[in-house]
Amino acid sequence: MENIRVNPLLIRKYNQPVPRYTSYPTVPYWQDDLPVEKWKERFADQFNIHNAADGISIYIHLPFCESLCTYCGCNKKITLNHSVEEEYLKAIEKEWKHYRKLMNQTPVVREIHLGGGTPTFFSPGNLRYLLNTLLNTSIVHPMHEFSIEGHPNNTTKEHLETLYSLGFRRISYGVQDMDPDVQRIINRIQPIENVERATENARAAGFTSVNFDLIYGLPLQRLQSIENTINQVIGLKPDRIAFYSYAHVPWASRVQRLFHEADLPGAEEKIQLYMKGKELLMANGYYDIGMDHFALPHDELYIAKQNGKLHRNFMGYTTQNSGLLIGLGVSSISDLGNAFAQNEKNLHDYYASVNDGKLAVKRGYFLNNEDIAFRQYIKDISCKGATVFQSDHLPIMEEFCFPQIEQLAADGLLEYDKNQLKLKGEGHYFIRNICSAFDLYLQRDHFLLKKQTYSKAI
Repeated sequence: MENIRVNPLLIRKYNQPVPRYTSYPTVPYWQDDLPVEKWKERFADQFNIHNAADGISIYIHLPFCESLCTYCGCNKKITLNHSVEEEYLKAIEKEWKHYRKLMNQTPVVREIHLGGGTPTFFSPGNLRYLLNTLLNTSIVHPMHEFSIEGHPNNTTKEHLETLYSLGFRRISYGVQDMDPDVQRIINRIQPIENVERATENARAAGFTSVNFDLIYGLPLQRLQSIENTINQVIGLKPDRIAFYSYAHVPWASRVQRLFHEADLPGAEEKIQLYMKGKELLMANGYYDIGMDHFALPHDELYIAKQNGKLHRNFMGYTTQNSGLLIGLGVSSISDLGNAFAQNEKNLHDYYASVNDGKLAVKRGYFLNNEDIAFRQYIKDISCKGATVFQSDHLPIMEEFCFPQIEQLAADGLLEYDKNQLKLKGEGHYFIRNICSAFDLYLQRDHFLLKKQTYSKAI
């Protein structure tokens, strides 16, 4: 077993609020009331480029849940009324048709991800209707990857068989933690028997990659409880495990105020939880993919990492790099490579836009050449643990990036020169801090660091 130690002084030093870098520039720098006509023009241009070259990715946000998890910072709508499914799917259909009008060629769909909320809140028949809406007028790329987030308590055999028949081969179950006390305080009760049944059903249906989402840093978590959770989980041999850091942002997610902060582990205890989890995972054949992901060596995510083909977008780490992501549904984010747009976050406003024949985009950002280049540096560090500098960026790097990079290097977290940078030593544990050195908006304007804008790095 790998004996993992991280200097507690570094933990204290770098446990600062910094972005997770699922986008760059990060969302707080995006503009409200994005010019929709400009977005349409940019979309049409980029669609033609990326669709022909690699195909496109689609993310669909399905926000409904039957119960409220108190740790959750996602956009969700709690209801037991399943009649909401039809109205929502009709809205998605209208939004997709609006995007189709902007396409002058048949879309080649390379990646679909259904996220939430709880996508398996929707009936198998309604999920089939949703996916046929997209795929009946599209070409499915021969190297496609379709995935869904499922709840172990309500993902049925019929769900899985329906999704498999539509080309889905990967499912991610939100497991989070198996300790009964932790489950009660986060209001997510799911016995190991439910997780085992959902996993076995997925494999029986033909799914080739089963992922478990786990979270460290939850209220009432302790070393013993995280060890018990990991041991139970690895007994089911999921192909991938995402071991996420709990992001405590009660100013942005009011539901997180339902438990007391005194119940949360401190920064040093929290990283001990992570290190214990990592030790157990690696001792049982899992490989560290990057940031917070682990995979068995047969899994495509591990293979992509080994081949230098790992990619990262709003859906997390992926083997696909289509270059264009369309976000459908309330609060979804689209990424054109040189522009971002986020849909209306309020369900009423989202319905109003699409029913009025409009795109539901509300906020966004149009990237310039400098943004695109520094976004690539951040992606390279996240996916490869290294990046190569362009010489024409050195003057701005010397002013805004190298002062922080020099300090990170002095602490043994990376090595660099004027040509390149590579993580070393304990640098993997501070990857968000290292990425932040290339965030020119943050380096030029430390105002957001003084506000409660981002979760802490640890």
